[in-house]
Amino acid sequence: MASDTDTATPEPARRWSGLQGAIARVAAAFGRRDAAPTRPTETPSLLRRRRSATRRYSPLTRRILLLNIVPVALLTLGAVYLSDYEEELIDAELASLAVQGEMVAAGIAEIAVAGGETTVNRLDAEAARQLLARMVHPTGVRARLFSETGELLGDSAVLTEAGRIHVVPLPPLESPSVTHGDFGERVSDWVARQLSRADRFPQYVDRALPTVRDFPEGQSALRGFNASAVRVSGDGRLILSAAVPVQRYKQVLGALLLMRDNRAIAASLREVRYDMMVIAAAALGITVLLSLYLAGTITQPIVRLARAADEVRLARESRPEIPDLGKRGDEIGDLNDALRSMTEALWQRLNTIESFAADVAHELKNPLTSLRSAIEMASRPTLSPDQRDKLMAIVMDDINRLNRLISDISDASRLDAELMRGDVKSLDLNLLLADMARHYAATALQKAGVELEFRLAANPPFLAHGHDGRYGQVFRNVIDNALSFSPAGSRIVVELSRAPRNGPFIVTIDDEGPGIPEDNLESIFERFYSERPTEHFGQHSGLGLSICRQIMETYGGSITASNRRAPADGAEPGRILGARFTIQVPAADSRA
Repeated sequence: MASDTDTATPEPARRWSGLQGAIARVAAAFGRRDAAPTRPTETPSLLRRRRSATRRYSPLTRRILLLNIVPVALLTLGAVYLSDYEEELIDAELASLAVQGEMVAAGIAEIAVAGGETTVNRLDAEAARQLLARMVHPTGVRARLFSETGELLGDSAVLTEAGRIHVVPLPPLESPSVTHGDFGERVSDWVARQLSRADRFPQYVDRALPTVRDFPEGQSALRGFNASAVRVSGDGRLILSAAVPVQRYKQVLGALLLMRDNRAIAASLREVRYDMMVIAAAALGITVLLSLYLAGTITQPIVRLARAADEVRLARESRPEIPDLGKRGDEIGDLNDALRSMTEALWQRLNTIESFAADVAHELKNPLTSLRSAIEMASRPTLSPDQRDKLMAIVMDDINRLNRLISDISDASRLDAELMRGDVKSLDLNLLLADMARHYAATALQKAGVELEFRLAANPPFLAHGHDGRYGQVFRNVIDNALSFSPAGSRIVVELSRAPRNGPFIVTIDDEGPGIPEDNLESIFERFYSERPTEHFGQHSGLGLSICRQIMETYGGSITASNRRAPADGAEPGRILGARFTIQVPAADSRA
């Protein structure tokens, strides 16, 4: 199917100069319209400065740091509190005092008790005191021994071992200097006092002459039961006490009360707190560093993408590129690929719009120039009526040509939006082509003397993916194009087949015209390209095949052109028998 040109394709330099002039005029128009005071245009550097001024630190980094620091902070608070661990230590200390008391009470009952199994047993107070001093002093525990009547028989705090001299070293004359260790211990003790639940324990009162009535656990011991208690001293220390009965042959002869403060427990808690605080500090440092690294791997690429997007948005002369972060292999890499693809599509769309505007400007100039020349000639007074009628006929032809051109341009400009909004569904391709063939079989023979034949070379089903209205527009455009090049008495063959292995449907439209020059097999799909016979001059805008390709590519199909040639073993091998348009239509089952 050959084609002849009714309007020449503009040269690139000429097209670009026309586009520059159009852009300059549009910019000047916008400049005049926006003469009112407005905010100055933001350049990429201005935008970055404004963002950095309003946001000193990255909110995303702060959130990551906060979320990662919270668990470490909870660990630190748990290390400071340690209430359950302290309870376990207190219980263990009370159990230890009870065991120690049972041992001492058993020794007193064996050595410091006079009497036998059949006689009344009596506790020897002096021997008990001596034994109490010897057995309890080395352990650092304060022991009190009460008689069965509740009187105090002995107190290890005031007892000494007979025949021994106790040497107590005097403190140095100078005041001891406060070391860092002492300061740390004081801080730890203050923290322990603040966190301690000592208010739930009764107050400890150290009386000069206590009796067993001052210690409820001692009264329980006189009744033959082990008992313990926890009290709070005036300086905030805990006093742990355990009382056990002193008995022989199941006769309770007295009560032994052992007491110890919580210095060992506080030291143990202090060591545990210190170790856990060191671990928490190390974990906090590692967490902060890892959080900053994680935030950097997230925020820095996002900041780069945001700046690149601003540069693309604010670009005027240059064409900024989106940085390539696709090698990351994560969601940010996916976002980067999507932005790059979107930016590339936008640049292509802008280039298409600029090229389309240049083509439209050039295509409109030709009929306008002809129209102007005809009007100028018709306005001459010396012109004869016949000449004036011919000029007016030319004017009407140019007006009709402008009308068709503007309509086609409008359709082409709306095509993208309509294709994106159109519903995609399954359609019966056989039914569509059969109806179209019946319509053309009646009209083509009457108007152009051309016969149209429809052939079916595929098995059902014939469900295709797309829109029947748009596919009908493609088929009508190609068939109309074939009719304009087919001589009278020729035939157009429309055939529906399908590629192997459930591939796409293939629609071929063959004519018996002069064919297409080999160099123009692709250029015929460009906008405003038209080569047609002289009798069809001005009746086509050159947008039809371009629109057809755009429709087919939108639905995932394709359209190509080629020439049919005579077989090599024929009378005229290689002779062009006509043009063939091959349209691939995606099948609906391949999209399922």
